Amino acid sequence: MNWRLNICLISFIFLFILSLFNILLGIYFCLNNICYFVEWDVVNINSMNIVMTFLFDWMSLLFMGFVMFISSMVIFYSNNYMEGDPYLSRFILLVLMFVLSMMLLIISPNMVSILLGWDGLGLISYLLVIYYQNFKSYGAGMLTVLSNRLGDVAFLLSIAWMLNYGSWNYFFYLDFLFSSIEAQVISGLMIFAAMTKSAQIPFSSWLPAAMAAPTPVSALVHSSTLVTAGVYLMIRFNSLIVGTDFSKYLLLIGGMTMFMSGLGANFEFDLKKIIALSTLSQLGLMMSILSMGYYKLAFFHLLTHAFFKALLFMCAGVIIHNMGDCQDIRVMGGLVHFLPLTSSCFMVSNLALCGMPFLAGFYSKDLILEMCLIDNLNFISFLFYFVSTGFTACYTARLIYYSMVGEMNLSSCYGISDEGWWMLKGMMGMLFMAVLGGSLLSWLIFPVPVMICMPINMKILALTVSLLGAWVGYNMSSLHYTNELFSFRFIFSSFFMGSMWFMPYISTRGIYFQPINLGGKILGGFDQGWCEYFGAQGLYTYFKNLSMYNQSYQNNFLKIYLMFFVIWVVLILFLY
Repeated sequence: MNWRLNICLISFIFLFILSLFNILLGIYFCLNNICYFVEWDVVNINSMNIVMTFLFDWMSLLFMGFVMFISSMVIFYSNNYMEGDPYLSRFILLVLMFVLSMMLLIISPNMVSILLGWDGLGLISYLLVIYYQNFKSYGAGMLTVLSNRLGDVAFLLSIAWMLNYGSWNYFFYLDFLFSSIEAQVISGLMIFAAMTKSAQIPFSSWLPAAMAAPTPVSALVHSSTLVTAGVYLMIRFNSLIVGTDFSKYLLLIGGMTMFMSGLGANFEFDLKKIIALSTLSQLGLMMSILSMGYYKLAFFHLLTHAFFKALLFMCAGVIIHNMGDCQDIRVMGGLVHFLPLTSSCFMVSNLALCGMPFLAGFYSKDLILEMCLIDNLNFISFLFYFVSTGFTACYTARLIYYSMVGEMNLSSCYGISDEGWWMLKGMMGMLFMAVLGGSLLSWLIFPVPVMICMPINMKILALTVSLLGAWVGYNMSSLHYTNELFSFRFIFSSFFMGSMWFMPYISTRGIYFQPINLGGKILGGFDQGWCEYFGAQGLYTYFKNLSMYNQSYQNNFLKIYLMFFVIWVVLILFLY
């Protein structure tokens, strides 16, 4: 137990001190507009030199600081959550390697060193998803790692394309690339890579599948590491995307991802999958606002989202832990009476997700929606933004009703208590940032306030849509189950919307079913059919029959011997 306690405490203290140092340094760099490039000559032989380049500016330092802060709280929380696991030290080391890969990706302005962090995230996420070692985890892990490999291929192609410039330090070429044909190729490849890593349509199916990982890993993956890597890459490559045709496609894809995930979450009953789909919705929001050129807004929402999403997963972990590893929200209910502290954190993080005024999510989400209102957007994109915002409030109200304040079920009131003090202390650190993080970051990133003047009906549109969505979500939850329900009368439509527009089936069964079916037919008709008939088995049967026929002549029959004797005598007489 001492070793377990020590590795968690040492990792927590190390990451927490580093996070405070990085955050303070990032604030200093932001206020004084400082940017440092650090070059390290790894190998220098004759005319060949391999240089590792690191970029330290306010954006990379702040992001690193918050990733380390969230990781420290997750590791602190894991000591209680994973207490029955005999391999806790292995788990903590995997999480530390995961964070290290993210650090390498954040501070690298070099394509090759970014690829090291990028691939490190993909590999270690696979190891963490299959951590529980069952068939469902193995399937989810393969879907996760193979989806991410598609983006790695695009990354490798862009590295090969940048050989034209003599260096992979893309940061030096951004202004030059902007006016060249290479910009379109490289930006297209980078968008494709970011879409796979951030699970945009049509690569969305791996994100809910990755919920097979332990809940502390989900808190880390969905807040600040794996899925945000694609968004962070797009923030760095933002000048190559804005003004090109790819930005229009990215806006459409981001909007469709928002809409699809928000709609699907309203039909889902798995607690962790609902939160995973909310992450997918927020990633679509970040991608779509990036395509419009507001990279600072996307970065702002990236950080605020990390706070309340990590807290949301931590609360979900406590609930699942107390429910005996059950994740179905239909067997929960009345948890606010048994888990008051966890329920309070859960409500705060859910309200921050919906954009409740003066919580962390409000400062970024409301600003993004107001910028969409004053920008030159088409009607479809406008609908995607605001309907998806309504969906967010809708599935949040439904989740709260089912799990927190609904009727108590028999299974949800047995042996439940808020006794996990390690988990609660980890959640309190995230609660502080989920409440105050948005306002602190808004003062830091936007020190000069910009007045957005709009009519009152447009100004309160985001809040109105959220309240309307919450009302619809509550009314959906309190329906009585009869044969007249929409979901029973239109079962195909409900299944289509609840299964992410059949994307999990297209990404898994849709890919392997036809090739395996064709392979089975070829095996049966060719390898085990004609090839066997005219090949090995056919020759075997032919020679076997010939041998048996020959053997029948050698079974000591006197007539046969005499006949052969006469034939040989006749032949000898004719020959001589």
